[in-house]
Amino acid sequence: MLGRVGRGGLGLDEVHRFPNSPVRLPDGGLRWNALALFQGILDGLRSAARTGAVDSVGVDGWAVDYGLLDADGELLGAPYHHRDGRTDGVAAGVWERVGGPGELFRTTGLQHLPFNTVFQLAAAAGSAQLAAAHRLLLVPDLMVRWLTGSVGAEETNASTTGLFDAREGTWSPDLLRRLGLDPGLLPPLRAPGDPAGRILPYVSAYTGLDAATPVTTVASHDTASAVVAVPATAPDFAYISCGTWSLAGLELSAPVLTEEARAANFTNERGVDGTIRFLRNTMGLWLWEECRRTWAAQGRPAGHEELLAEAERAEPFVSFVDTDAPEFLPPGDMPGRIRAYCRRTGQPVPEDRGAVLRCVLQSLALAHRRTLREAAALADREIGRIHLVGGAARNGLLCRLTADATGLPVVAGPVEAAALGNVLVQARAAGLLGDLPSTRALVARTQPLEHYAPEGDGSVWDRAAARLEPSPRKH
Repeated sequence: MLGRVGRGGLGLDEVHRFPNSPVRLPDGGLRWNALALFQGILDGLRSAARTGAVDSVGVDGWAVDYGLLDADGELLGAPYHHRDGRTDGVAAGVWERVGGPGELFRTTGLQHLPFNTVFQLAAAAGSAQLAAAHRLLLVPDLMVRWLTGSVGAEETNASTTGLFDAREGTWSPDLLRRLGLDPGLLPPLRAPGDPAGRILPYVSAYTGLDAATPVTTVASHDTASAVVAVPATAPDFAYISCGTWSLAGLELSAPVLTEEARAANFTNERGVDGTIRFLRNTMGLWLWEECRRTWAAQGRPAGHEELLAEAERAEPFVSFVDTDAPEFLPPGDMPGRIRAYCRRTGQPVPEDRGAVLRCVLQSLALAHRRTLREAAALADREIGRIHLVGGAARNGLLCRLTADATGLPVVAGPVEAAALGNVLVQARAAGLLGDLPSTRALVARTQPLEHYAPEGDGSVWDRAAARLEPSPRKH
């Protein structure tokens, strides 16, 4: 994505797109094709260079997954995908070593997810790969390493690992000691806005970028970047960054490390300018996409608009699922799993595509309602409006259902919030923008937004919430 900032304007253009296709190895699990990702980045930078001068480059991506480098800086195998099953059952051993799940949360403030980096490293214990590792780099940091040759760990993404002290804003030496991990495995921390280096000569030669082009550290966790681009004009906002995952929560000045927050499975992750993203990570449009993929494999492909129209026509409030139920995490026959859940819980079983997708969207809206109400209570905050950013901002039905379920106005957009947040942090580092409120005001003035006011009888959502059987969230 190529961003342009200046003179009160903010624009974003897609200059290149490439697939991100994980690979399942016969005896090596589900992996990310990191080399293909880097080649896609190089090709994208070359496309950007053809448009004119590029002032800065920033990299954001997803959390928790990492590559291991040997003493020569070479990558030791393809990084594992967080949906690989190698972390199943690993958490109990980690909790035993650190003094229990409560102690882990009091240090890291991190939501329990079975694929957090700390559990991935526990699953790798004793492996030849980990024994040979000299450095661990989260995926965006790995891409920066290949672009610049420099090694660092950006703090918003570092805070998702389960190895980061939420109060101190540093790696936790005590946790590393208890887990038997070499502190030298983790690189020095960088903050959004810090310089990461200049592109390497071979990157310049391949892409056509000027050899002096800097790479700027941005909020490399894509959700942290997306929250930068939330077009909030008042402090009483909540956000939902919704794509494959749905991350719903509040922006705070300090972490909430209470036992109640842990029991509710909330997380405290770093944001830009020392803020805390107090949120819960729930399943998002992964269910929609897996349904779509399953139907396509069955010879019934359909575009998003066609499926959305079918969901609009379907009868509402027939069936709900707990979107965080463990059976919905791995890839597979999602429509079949949704029907099985409804059958098991004594609800009408959705048969056609529209009914299945209506079930998905209203279940996501109910998850948004539950998460934001709990966040507000745990942080002792009132919410005035919800900003829904990311790919789901294009899904008008989900936006409308979220407004109805929560009883709060929803502002949808921008869609490419993560890319905008990435660009905005680079622009701030270059001295083009000021503080976070003024940066967000620029987003609000320049980006197309849709507004949804809550409608209908809220009691129908109360009844739906009462009948839904939630998955256990206490750890």
